[in-house]
Amino acid sequence: MATSFRDWPWPLQALFYLGLAIVLILVGFYVPGLPLSNVRMQLQNAQAEMKPLEMDVQNLRVYRQRRAELQSEMDALQKQLATLQTIVPEEKQTDQFILMIQSAAVSSGVSIRKLTAMPIGNKPYYFEMPFGIDADGPYYSVLDFFARLGRLSRIINVGDLKLTAVAKGSTNKFRMTPGTSVNGTFTITTFYTQPAAAQATPVSGPAAARR
Repeated sequence: MATSFRDWPWPLQALFYLGLAIVLILVGFYVPGLPLSNVRMQLQNAQAEMKPLEMDVQNLRVYRQRRAELQSEMDALQKQLATLQTIVPEEKQTDQFILMIQSAAVSSGVSIRKLTAMPIGNKPYYFEMPFGIDADGPYYSVLDFFARLGRLSRIINVGDLKLTAVAKGSTNKFRMTPGTSVNGTFTITTFYTQPAAAQATPVSGPAAARR
């Protein structure tokens, strides 16, 4: 004899309602045209569109990290460029250079008697600016003077060095420092890069001929 649904034990009724709910949900998700099915399709489409966006975001994170690395490299290169511009400046800065030489000589106890500017040497990427120098002083003071030249901020080459002993009691038109024993003639050469204005292509034709 069949029993009515109301006479079923409550656990069976609960299982029946749970099974019915599951069936309705599945029908709503997978039967086309129903609201739940449409939401499911929209969710799948949104997830499909999100995947390439996530990849783009990941790539952008890599570029962001690379940007920080490039910025750090750029800052280091800027500092290196500033240092190089101090060692080999763009302009002659002749007055500053002569003051540097004179300061090194005074600090060493060496007297510069003559400083002569010599012709500029034009090289492919830089200029050579030589000076002929006649100086005297105690032997170890002269050595200290050359050592100080090597520690200056600008690059300096010393060449054509000729040292002669100064005889005691010899007459000289200059007043010598006590203990002076050496007189030297030599050439010091410093460098500077070609200014931007001079890097332009030379003008040809009548205008250049008039220079």
